[in-house]
Amino acid sequence: MLEGSILHKLATAHQVGQAGKRPLNFGVYYKNTLVALCHALEDYILSAGSAPLVITAFQQGKWYLQEADRYGDIAQRANQIVIMAAADGGFAAHPTSQRSNVALVNLDSADPVAQEWHLMILSPTYAAMVLCQELSAADYGANGVPTSDLERKFYGFWTFEPGLVQETMELTIAHIQQYNPVLHGTLLTHLHQVTQPTDAQRDDLGSVVSRVVDYLQHSHADLSHPSHYVPTHEQGLENNLISNEMQAFLRIAQIIDQTDLSNPRAAAEVATLAEMMGQLLDLPAWQLHRLRLAGLLHRLSLWQTGENLLSSGTSARYQDAPSCPLTCSLVPGTQVLRTMPQLRAIATIVTHLNERWDGFGQPAGLVGDEIPLESRILGLIASFQQCVVRRQLEQDASDSDLNESLEQALAECRGQQGTGPTKGDRWDPKLVESLALLVYGLQQGIGLPATSPKIAAGMWLLDSHSSEDLFALLDKSPVEAGIPTIEAIYGY
Repeated sequence: MLEGSILHKLATAHQVGQAGKRPLNFGVYYKNTLVALCHALEDYILSAGSAPLVITAFQQGKWYLQEADRYGDIAQRANQIVIMAAADGGFAAHPTSQRSNVALVNLDSADPVAQEWHLMILSPTYAAMVLCQELSAADYGANGVPTSDLERKFYGFWTFEPGLVQETMELTIAHIQQYNPVLHGTLLTHLHQVTQPTDAQRDDLGSVVSRVVDYLQHSHADLSHPSHYVPTHEQGLENNLISNEMQAFLRIAQIIDQTDLSNPRAAAEVATLAEMMGQLLDLPAWQLHRLRLAGLLHRLSLWQTGENLLSSGTSARYQDAPSCPLTCSLVPGTQVLRTMPQLRAIATIVTHLNERWDGFGQPAGLVGDEIPLESRILGLIASFQQCVVRRQLEQDASDSDLNESLEQALAECRGQQGTGPTKGDRWDPKLVESLALLVYGLQQGIGLPATSPKIAAGMWLLDSHSSEDLFALLDKSPVEAGIPTIEAIYGY
C-alpha cells in the first residue's frame, strides 16, 4: 500500500484500536472485475433518486478516455464530477471535460494517488465506492507483472456504506487542495450539502445489487470470447467475479445489521448458532456450510418488506397455498438472491424461514416436514437470537445476565412448539430439543465466536451444493439426498 495514497490514509484511520473505527477488509481484484463493478455503480447514477457528487481517480489519462463518453451521460445526472489522473492522455480536449460540472485534476506523476483506481459516489439517496491500487511488481511475485491486461490485479475494497464514502471523500478533497484550492472549497460545499439531513428515501439497494451481479455475470460470459480467452488463468478470473457477486449480497446484509442499532450482530450470531445446531444434528459438512451462508444472509427476508416478520405476532395460512413450495417471488428481499445461480438454494432457505410447523406461516403455508430442514433451523435460531437480545435490552445493562436471557428465550420457544403439527405449533419440537442442548452448552461456557465474515473473500462461502434445489432433494429419500433425517438422528 503506497504511503500517502488515499487507500493508505483510510486504512491508517481504521487500524485496530482507533476509537469509533472498525478495521477494513481488503481483497485482491482482477481488472475485469473492477471494470464491471465500476460500470454497474456508475450506470446506476442514471436512474438514482438524486444527483450525486462523484470523485474518480484513473491511473492514466488513457483509461479515462475509454470512459469519457459514458461520463458525458453520467454528468447529465450528477451534481459534480471530479476526475483525477496523470496528465498524459490529452483528455482535457474531450467534450465531456468541457462540461461545467466536470473538473479535471492533473496529478503529479510522483503522487501516489496517480497509481490508484477510485470511484466515489455520494448523494442523499445513493452511496457507493471502489477504492484500490494496482499490485507492485514485488507483490506479483515470481510470475512477474502479467502481460494480459485482464490479469492485472488491484488491492482494495468496495462498499455501499455512506459514512465510509463520506470519510474517503473528505480525505480525497483534502488531497485535491494542493492542486486546486478553489475546487477544494467548491467540493467541501457540495459535500456539506449532500450530508445535510434529508427526508429523501434511500434508493433501492436491491436494484443496485441486481445491476452489479448482472454486470459481473456479463463480464464472466465475456471470458469465453476468443479475443479474451486466457486458458491458464481463466478459473482465477471467474472466481474473482463470482466472489464479488457474493460480496454484493453480504454487503447489503451488513448494512441491514448496521442500521439495526438494537441488534447489530444478528447475522453473525444467527449464522454461528445455526451452524452449531447443525453440528448437534450431525449434518454433513456441505450442509453446515450452506446453513452458515443462509444465516449470514437471512435478514434479506426482511429487506423491502417494511416489517419484521420474525417478530410479527400474527400470521395466516394463504387460502390458495399449494401443497408444493413456491418460488421466492412472494418475498422481494430474497428474490434478488436468485439472480446469482449459486445462491438459489440459499434463497429458498431464507424465503421459508418464516413458515410454521402448523402450516400457518409465510409465504407458502408449508406444514411440518414440508418445510426444508435448514429453513426450520434458521427460523428457530433467528427468533431465539432476537428474543435473547430483547430480553437483555429489557434488563438493566449493569445487571444483565446472559444465562438468564438464554433460559427465558428457550422457554419462549418451548411455549411455541407442539407435537401436531396442529394450529398454534410454531416450531419443530425435535429442533427445540436440539436448541435446549445448545443453550445448555452456552450456559456451560461454550464460546460464541460470532465474527463477521471477511467480505472481501466471499468464495469460501460457496461449495458444490450451494445451488442445489432443496425441494428436488426433498423428493428423494434422505439417503439419496445425503441428508440425515431428524428421526435417524434421535433414534425414533
